[in-house]
Amino acid sequence: MTRRIATRRRIAALATASAMTAAVAAAGGAPAYAHPAHAASSTVVHVVEHAVTDTEVPGVGGKDVKGNILTFNNPVFNTPDKKQIGHDEGFCTRLQVKLGIWECLWTTFLKGGQITVQGPFYDTKNSTLSVTGGTGAFENVRGQMDLKSLNGGKKYDFTFELS
Repeated sequence: MTRRIATRRRIAALATASAMTAAVAAAGGAPAYAHPAHAASSTVVHVVEHAVTDTEVPGVGGKDVKGNILTFNNPVFNTPDKKQIGHDEGFCTRLQVKLGIWECLWTTFLKGGQITVQGPFYDTKNSTLSVTGGTGAFENVRGQMDLKSLNGGKKYDFTFELS
């Protein structure tokens, strides 16, 4: 790799990190910080979703059966849970009723860009989903999102670890 290409890559990486930090600050979220395992290239975005529109669309077999779809378009708030800073929208497909498993895909819309995730949601435990991409300040991000149930499933804590 030539010196010029290496320099351009470092500049691009710094610009992306700066843009992600600015987007987090503009969104009113928690301050961005480096995750110890990825110290030089990681940003954390933390929001609280209010699950007010979750609607299960029953299939042929009725309520809560394999194949049903859960749709949502919910507001998301900053870390202190005081100010709405965006929303999310997506869907989950019921895969296993007895084990309480859904497979989900959704996008969280924040000032400066969007973050898309895909992965499992469990009725009775927390989960980790894959960050599959983003737009704007979050363009080309990867990583994971830790999802924690709050207030009996009326709210959810989303912690995006982005690189």
